[in-house]
Amino acid sequence: WSSPPEAIERFKSQEIWFPPPQFYEFCRLCNFSSLSELHKFSSERALEGCEHWMPVMLTASDGSIQLLPGDELYPEDPDYTGEKKTIMSTDKKIEELMKEGSTFHRIVIKTIYNYAVYVNIQAKYKHINPVMINCDSSDYNSKL
Repeated sequence: WSSPPEAIERFKSQEIWFPPPQFYEFCRLCNFSSLSELHKFSSERALEGCEHWMPVMLTASDGSIQLLPGDELYPEDPDYTGEKKTIMSTDKKIEELMKEGSTFHRIVIKTIYNYAVYVNIQAKYKHINPVMINCDSSDYNSKL
């Protein structure tokens, strides 16, 4: 067993791997200092409702970004089924997209072991946003 910050550190050192949605959830779990604190939060929040999420991939020239609902680049009508075969891509670099933007809810993927979570929107249904973690550095403040 590993705590969320330990799992993230093991991911950063390439001891283990997990896909972007699990990385996002580990970042959310970093908000809680104990299992009882997480249980209290989940019990209080449980009746608030939930939101249908589907990440939308944006391919940049030097990596990709998983856009999530609320991000300024998230499409109005996402292709939930894959039938439209919508491909979002740009010749811009990730750094350019980040500098141009202001409303973020995204996971930046530079390599399979280099993710970064950026969120500056208000979470719906009393959810909690993830701790913003960038695998390029350890400049985050986990509570665990």
